[in-house]
Amino acid sequence: MTEFIKNLPYGRNKNRTDFGLVLSEQKGTCSSKHALLKSIANHNSIPNIDLVIGIYRMTELNTTKIGTELTDNSIEFIPEAHCYLKINENRIDFTSKQSEFKKIEEDIIQEKLIEPNQVTNFKVDYHKKFLKNWLNETKSKFEFDQIW
Repeated sequence: MTEFIKNLPYGRNKNRTDFGLVLSEQKGTCSSKHALLKSIANHNSIPNIDLVIGIYRMTELNTTKIGTELTDNSIEFIPEAHCYLKINENRIDFTSKQSEFKKIEEDIIQEKLIEPNQVTNFKVDYHKKFLKNWLNETKSKFEFDQIW
């Protein structure tokens, strides 16, 4: 099941709270795919599987899809929220075929264990709060809306 989910294309589902749409729409995000897998594990009493929000230093090296946006704006990194699973304490990313946790492993700033229903509003609020604190602590020249 995990490889099937990993091989589905990346894409937002019509309803962020209905993780079953990953299967019916044949796509999902880091949040919806991992929440679905954690939900299946919970329903089947499979132990030692945790759903995690990781805040990591998103750079042009570990997230190539951002192109040169950071360099062009003289930004070293932006804290980004990403969901993945910890299975027997091993972090595994089932977001896409190309996803490998080792790409961001050294850039993890903070992790929080969550439940599947927290990948929607809670994840967004958690990420926003982290960004606002980071901008304040680093005395960034950028406003929250520019980064968000």
